[in-house]
Amino acid sequence: MSENKKNYRKTLNLPGTSFSMKANLTQKEPQLQKKWDKTDIYNNTRKARSGKPLYILHDGPPYANGDIHMGHVINKVLKDIVVKYKTMTGFDSPYIPGWDCHGLPIEVKVMAELGDKAKGMSKPQIRNLCKKYASKYVRLQSKQFKSLGVFADYDNPYLTMIPAYEKNILEIFAKLVERGLVYKQLKPIHWSIGCETALADAELEYKDIPSPSIHVNFPLEQASCAKAVELGLAQSPEDNISLMIWTTTPWTLAANLAVAAHPRIEYRGISYEKDGRKTVSIVAADRVAAVMAAGGLDDSNCRVSEAKVTGEQLEGMRYTHPYVPANPTEKDAYMVIAADYVTTEDGTGLVHIAPGHGVDDYLAGMKYGLEIYSPVLADGSYDETVPDFLKGRKVLKVDPVVIEKLEEIDALFAKSQFMHSYPHCWRSGMPVIFRATEQWFVSVDREIDDYGKSLRQMSLDSAPEVNWIPSWGEKRIRGMLESRPDWCISRQRVWGLPIPAFYNSQGQTLMNAETLAATAEHIGKKGSDSWFTDSPREILGEDFELPEGFSWDDLYKEENIFDVWFESGCSWYNVTQRCGWPVPVDLYLEGSDQHRGWFQLSLLPALGAVGKPPFKNVLTHGFTVDSEGRKQSKSLGNYVNAQEEAQKYGADILRLWVSSVNYQEDMRCSDELIGRLQDAYRKIRNTLRYLMGNTSDLDASQKVAYDDMLPLDKWAYQKYLKLVSDVKDSYESFNLHKVFNLIYNFCTVDMSNIYLDVLKDRLYCDPAKSLSRRSAQTAMSEILSGLVRLLAPILVHTAEEAWAALGNEDTVHLAEMPDVDAADIDSELLNQWDCVFEIRDEALRCLEGLRQKQEIASNQEADMAVKTSDKKTYDILQSIGEEGFAMLCIVSGAKFELADGGETTVLAAKSANLRCERCWNHRSSIGSIDAYPDLCQRCADVVAQCEQV
Repeated sequence: MSENKKNYRKTLNLPGTSFSMKANLTQKEPQLQKKWDKTDIYNNTRKARSGKPLYILHDGPPYANGDIHMGHVINKVLKDIVVKYKTMTGFDSPYIPGWDCHGLPIEVKVMAELGDKAKGMSKPQIRNLCKKYASKYVRLQSKQFKSLGVFADYDNPYLTMIPAYEKNILEIFAKLVERGLVYKQLKPIHWSIGCETALADAELEYKDIPSPSIHVNFPLEQASCAKAVELGLAQSPEDNISLMIWTTTPWTLAANLAVAAHPRIEYRGISYEKDGRKTVSIVAADRVAAVMAAGGLDDSNCRVSEAKVTGEQLEGMRYTHPYVPANPTEKDAYMVIAADYVTTEDGTGLVHIAPGHGVDDYLAGMKYGLEIYSPVLADGSYDETVPDFLKGRKVLKVDPVVIEKLEEIDALFAKSQFMHSYPHCWRSGMPVIFRATEQWFVSVDREIDDYGKSLRQMSLDSAPEVNWIPSWGEKRIRGMLESRPDWCISRQRVWGLPIPAFYNSQGQTLMNAETLAATAEHIGKKGSDSWFTDSPREILGEDFELPEGFSWDDLYKEENIFDVWFESGCSWYNVTQRCGWPVPVDLYLEGSDQHRGWFQLSLLPALGAVGKPPFKNVLTHGFTVDSEGRKQSKSLGNYVNAQEEAQKYGADILRLWVSSVNYQEDMRCSDELIGRLQDAYRKIRNTLRYLMGNTSDLDASQKVAYDDMLPLDKWAYQKYLKLVSDVKDSYESFNLHKVFNLIYNFCTVDMSNIYLDVLKDRLYCDPAKSLSRRSAQTAMSEILSGLVRLLAPILVHTAEEAWAALGNEDTVHLAEMPDVDAADIDSELLNQWDCVFEIRDEALRCLEGLRQKQEIASNQEADMAVKTSDKKTYDILQSIGEEGFAMLCIVSGAKFELADGGETTVLAAKSANLRCERCWNHRSSIGSIDAYPDLCQRCADVVAQCEQV
């Protein structure tokens, strides 16, 4: 009997495929990448899609300054998924990668490596080392992006340091100059003391730090004291009458030139004893209680004036600086000025004004003709114009010294500390300061004659024209555009594109359309290094005619370089010019911090130069945090190394992880979370493998027409069509985590848990060429082909391997996405099957009950009966047949009964029949076949056919 059983099992249609269960991704992926390189897959794809509609995703340039990290993985994989999907839906979707090669991130690294050697080196020598450093990491990151399966034109990237790109930057700059948007002016900007350069808003990081909070009295001059008495703020001009200000930056007091009051806010005088002397401090009426509390005063030891005086009445009052000696040349300084931005939310309602150290202060100073005074050098130390006790001191360390001085001269009313968010330099990590320096700016508020609007208004008007994904991106960028200052585009560094201005010894500037065109042409040929090595005559050309007032012997070059954000903000121009593509491009896709960075700083030059945004769609993603939601950092020990993860799991696991998370939020990332995706990957891979193994003997001529398919196969095919429709909708709307969920659930629930499990009996035991088996194989074959293509943008290596195993010679990435018409989806059939599966769920519960009672060991040992009074339900069941429902539940038999009344019920019981030794179903025919007494009729017929062959 055992030998007969063994022979019987040999006649099963067991699956076979070269697509192995074990993925071995870390071994197979490099082999596939070498194949792609050898076949030049990127350029071959471009040729294959030549003439098709364009879909341009423009790559935001990462810095070429280190190995890629998980942020790069997320960004590049998301982009690659979009590009591959668009390519497979019939678009010509090229992808030109880019790198930011200039700027602080690279220069700081090079200078750190040089150390003291840098002091004896020329600018061209340092720039040459920076160029080598950037080139090294362009090559390294290209290799690492390739290892993720990202297809791109790596042989022709855009690099901000190459001459052709630099020429493009100058061409955009010339357009802005031509439209009157560029100017040079002394005004306060964010200044990095650690890097000794101006910073853009996008280069700031905010950290919580403790800062001093001090209330300081500025004594009024004699005449102003008399006015204060006249207004009822004090009783006697002999009292120590002062304006009380509040500040969290004591170091800026040395640069104070005015005190601002709101013209319509009411102010009162607080009288109190201080060191045996009567003092009156003028503060806003709404801040009296808070100020008294800060100074430890109450009704028993102070008096508040009855009179309420507006800030407008205070305007023009004069005071003396607590510790800065009077300067007779500053006749307009040290007085009360009016400013609408003063509030009573905190402080005293009187604001100390240092025009050289704050934007609002600067604007107020300009209005009142104050000097834009900034006594701070590039390294953050005071210059020689401050009092002796401050000279040479570092402003970031001087606050305790200033507070001590204020206490010494009885000017300090109160002091405390508080925590607040403060901007820091993204490179040095040090707090930044506002410091007035002469810089180049792009105006956002000057009206452009060609458009009749300012850049700010144009950008706000264009925001609704762009599709922001997610939609809150529009509100975010609008808020930033509404409040942004003029763009400071100059930097005091070496590694970058010089600002192409010339000067004479009288300080006159030479920069016009002719000089910009000549400089752009020169740098386009020789590169920006030539600015530091060539003379103005060599740059502009021997035949260039200098305007009146300038001569070759008295012509000097600007030493400042462009903000790297201006360089990267011109990248759309470089790639569209080079490739002949239209503007705007279809998609920008970067991290959500780029609303204040690359998105905004690409929008402004594009609007200024060509009058329209550079993009149609802007998609943003979040950042990686650890499993507890904390920002990842090496110091916290929660940093995930992208290279180690790829080497450990394979690129396809990382890509699957990226597709599985909701990228519109910050993404929790850890080795454990990435590792969990191995299980999801295995289930998807095993689904492909099962489908492949069970369709390996099917060719196109043996496929069954849809109308001839068995009911369950029709259901599976319809579920597949619905999957295609839903997945493509999700790809189109960039809901990539939904793509993952749809495919994963289809593989694990619809396929593995239901369809493929149910099919085993039919596939293994029915005749190889029977309609029942060919029907199932037809459905599986269509599902397999479509599923591989749906997965291809995500699991690039696995889909390629599976596609080849299916006998395809071309790459899957040149295949087209499966297509489905809405009319092809039979919603009524799917609804009917929903009813069937509800009954099946009840049947499985009954079977589980029998197992728990140990009446059966497996479902195949049972028979079941379904009784219903609902004619519609009965007809649905009859459409799949009793045998079909038995297979669906993997039981040996099923009966349907249309009852007169009552609810639909399901009954299950142990079968009275013997078990077939081939298919293991219990059938009444077992024992009635003389030649095969252990087999059911179906299996006996199959075995007989096999033996005849």
